[in-house]
Amino acid sequence: MGVLSSHSGSRSVLLGPQYINGVYIPCALLLLGTAILRREWIPYSVVLAAILGGWKIYSHRPRKVLKPDQLQEFELREKTVISHNVAIYRFSLPRSTDILGLPIGQHISIAAKLPNQPQPVVRSYTPISSDDDRGYFDLLLKSYPTGNISKFMATLAVGQAIHAQGPKGAMVYRPNMVRRLGMIAGGTGITPMLQIIRAIIKGRPRNGGTDMTEVTLIFANVAHADILLKEDLDQLAAEDPAFTVYYVLNDPPPAWTQGVGFVTPEMIKERLPPPAPDMKLLICGPPPMVSAMKKAVLSLGYDKANPVSKLGDQVFCF
Repeated sequence: MGVLSSHSGSRSVLLGPQYINGVYIPCALLLLGTAILRREWIPYSVVLAAILGGWKIYSHRPRKVLKPDQLQEFELREKTVISHNVAIYRFSLPRSTDILGLPIGQHISIAAKLPNQPQPVVRSYTPISSDDDRGYFDLLLKSYPTGNISKFMATLAVGQAIHAQGPKGAMVYRPNMVRRLGMIAGGTGITPMLQIIRAIIKGRPRNGGTDMTEVTLIFANVAHADILLKEDLDQLAAEDPAFTVYYVLNDPPPAWTQGVGFVTPEMIKERLPPPAPDMKLLICGPPPMVSAMKKAVLSLGYDKANPVSKLGDQVFCF
């Protein structure tokens, strides 16, 4: 995915309308006008066009915004309500050409000073946008009655700001780091999984990359209406034969044909890759679910999950 896709991506950006209209056409008109009026000034026009064109391209290059050791303000641009307690929050970056600069698999920390809290409360979130999206980043958040940050975010109005920093986390995904990748997610725990799934599919050979990783996801929720980003997941599964998703619901609708109840060792054994040196298992969800999944996968012969996961672990918990 590295050299080929980055070069082709650079070419497509340099042929974008902002460069055609803002660089190439003005420079061509400058040279043409000089040739008509004063041909002897053409060398100077060439130098001037090169300087102005270079400055224009340099000033519009993507700039990574995140700073791991510094909280920064990001203003809420847009809020899209998904359900009574779920919304997508779009935050503006300083410039329209900026990118967040978040490696695949990592997350950001959000800090907020809340009433009756002596210290700022900090929580970690994985954006559902990527560095392909310029000028903004998106967070998918579910508001919990006991969640300090999620309640704070639910009251945030357009124009107000949050404080965030990053990148954070031990997971940094690389193409083909394993042959098979198993995932178990619950609720909003889908966000780091979706980030990695999208990166893998974007990096397929048909898209100019080299990533051949097989991905299987078990996604658990209470009811059908609670399945976040289902349309996105189903579309990715439909377009990529090496990615499959299996839904598990506590309260399924009539005629439901997939998993029912909690994620069990039997489901894991049937759906996910077995323990092997060339596989990895990712887990993300509510703490009780993560705890239960650690015990379940250990009973199936996977490595014991460490209290704090490291990149090289067979079982990695976000």
